[in-house]
Amino acid sequence: MSALMSVNVGKATPSEHSDEPVTGIDKRPTEGAVLLSAPEEGSGVAGDDVCDRRHHGGPDQAVYAFAWEDLTTWSDRIERTIEPGIFGENLTTVGVDVTGAVIGEHWRVGGALLEVSTPRIPCRTFAGFLGERGWIRRFTREARPGAYLRVLEPGEVRAGDAVEIVHRPGHGVDIGTVFRALTTAPELLPKLLDVEALPDKAREKARRRLSGHVDPVSERLRDHD
Repeated sequence: MSALMSVNVGKATPSEHSDEPVTGIDKRPTEGAVLLSAPEEGSGVAGDDVCDRRHHGGPDQAVYAFAWEDLTTWSDRIERTIEPGIFGENLTTVGVDVTGAVIGEHWRVGGALLEVSTPRIPCRTFAGFLGERGWIRRFTREARPGAYLRVLEPGEVRAGDAVEIVHRPGHGVDIGTVFRALTTAPELLPKLLDVEALPDKAREKARRRLSGHVDPVSERLRDHD
């Protein structure tokens, strides 16, 4: 069964590794129902703080999901206890192929309807929070980045709710493909251009790289998740 293992929120805490003095990346499981909504800015998850609103939150990054199965692959590699929320995700899923989720795919979760939007690109805040040397490179090489979700219909969700895929576009461009195109496999960039559900920012980035107007390595160092 595909379901939510937990719903996680984070409160602003001091940060030495972010462009902002505080960060909400340290997310912890909640008890009871949590409202998901479509924000103009900030988080779409009630009680969850988004501190760097230039790079985080908003309608295309309202909710962040990561598969428990992918989290546990890191259990022997990082010196931290693997718990839901450890990667800053709002929804820890079980039985969901998050990397294989197609851009524009719709999930019915509890009372909410969500749409798969774009992958997370790792940044210094993420690396600094985990305290892992070479983390951005290691996370990128693994290519299981989790998925940002839009909220199409607001509603409450809680641990144990089923995750039902109710719509899947036929273009076949999934989270893993977009992530690799934007990081390590530029030959995949043309696949991104006509995917309407992909955020405009990601498609414009693909166009710039295909036109040769940007160095993908230096741009990736500036990217934030």
